[in-house]
Amino acid sequence: MIDHIYHLDFDPQRGLQEQLRESLVSAILGRGFPADEPLPSCRKLSQQLSISRNTVALVYESLLDNGYLVSRPRSGYYLHPDYCGQAGEAVLRMTPLRKQEHSDEPAAERALDWATRLRMQPSLKHGVLRPSNWTSFTYPFIYGQPISDVFPLERWREVSRNNLRAERDQSWLGDRFDRDDDMLIEQLRTRVLPKRGIWARADEILVTLGSQNALYLLASLLMSRGVTVGMENPGFRDAMSIFDIQGARVQLQDVDAEGLVVDARLDSCEYLYVTPGHQVPTGVAMSAARRGELLRQIRQHDQVLIEDDYDAEFNLDNHPLPALKASDSSGRVIYLSSLSKAFAPGLRIGYMVADAELIDELRALRRLMYRHPPLNNQRMLAEFLAQGHYDAHLRRFREEHCRRRELLYQALRSDLADCQPMGSPGASACWLAAPAGVDTQRLAWAAAQQSVLIESGAQFFLGSAPAPTNFMRLGFHAIDAERIRPGVQKLGEVLARL
Repeated sequence: MIDHIYHLDFDPQRGLQEQLRESLVSAILGRGFPADEPLPSCRKLSQQLSISRNTVALVYESLLDNGYLVSRPRSGYYLHPDYCGQAGEAVLRMTPLRKQEHSDEPAAERALDWATRLRMQPSLKHGVLRPSNWTSFTYPFIYGQPISDVFPLERWREVSRNNLRAERDQSWLGDRFDRDDDMLIEQLRTRVLPKRGIWARADEILVTLGSQNALYLLASLLMSRGVTVGMENPGFRDAMSIFDIQGARVQLQDVDAEGLVVDARLDSCEYLYVTPGHQVPTGVAMSAARRGELLRQIRQHDQVLIEDDYDAEFNLDNHPLPALKASDSSGRVIYLSSLSKAFAPGLRIGYMVADAELIDELRALRRLMYRHPPLNNQRMLAEFLAQGHYDAHLRRFREEHCRRRELLYQALRSDLADCQPMGSPGASACWLAAPAGVDTQRLAWAAAQQSVLIESGAQFFLGSAPAPTNFMRLGFHAIDAERIRPGVQKLGEVLARL
């Protein structure tokens, strides 16, 4: 018998059984155990890992039940024949990769040049730049992450457990082809959209994997070479990339204190894309007068307006204006929003409201891509809404949002007084103008050395014209509230040394 040395660094945030099972399955699939030798006994493995024998025994039994192991009386647990090394090698010999390794063809003829086959290169369309290890920074002033300590985990678990009961409707287990969960559509129609002044029929609503997915569906269906789309500058870079991938020409339009500038440059556009609630990235709330101009513009020039109301669920402006879609009587406004921004960005649940004829085509296109968003998530969210948990969460979220926003603005007034906050105070991030001559890309690099993470504003300016260098964006959801003030202090110290 080989004396296995098995080591595992346990994560205290996860269950021991879960982690041990995951590690053993990985070792089994990776042929980490010999076929003719037993796995370490429960006693030996528990001693090596400093965990109870019961924990090891339960994991072994679960692997036995699932067909990974076989039990031999008075001998121990062995790999099931399907996972033995010899069987694995036999399978590998049958794969094209193994066949290529033994091929007599020259290596140059076997290598594929993917660059010559690609119709487009999405990797060249970068989004907002931030390090993948942003959670390791002490002061992460980044946008788009949740306030983690207000997520209603117990209520979400309760809804999940109820939905998994055997006696409950389990239609979410099936494939609905292109249909969404009826309960979620009804909750959106009666509980969510009326808050933004929108009244829609069920056949005018489509559930998406977030509002950006809705934007991609629209661009795929409506845009091509020869189509012109007007959008804000600075603006949402991923939106411009989506339009560009479809071959559309983008007409960049300035943003002022009232939102998108409406002038004759927009006349040649077939579509306009705007973020009127809080403009990305400045946070400017489009004024009532500018909204009126924009609606007149699309009527007079036979245009379609795509309204991205991405943060509708926690718009904290005093008396926020209703959505542009609420004033649309001609079907010219397509409305996009998301339920995940204030809840859980990783949930990826968004929705779109448009004429039923367009929704039908979008639904058919979505079916060709992924049929529908996962129905279990749709049903859980529908139950969460129906039972009032979502509204209760929003109240707590908004309170914490306001507290953090005030902490940030106090710190800015005290420690970054030379930087001017811009946009609406109700936005979910702060757009700052540093003094002229400051390069916030250099500032962001220097601040990162002090574990302060900010977003340079230059990356939000689109087009070929030189971008202003003195803007930056500070989010305040991802950072712990008590670190906001010291983080701004450190940022101020770095700025003073530049």
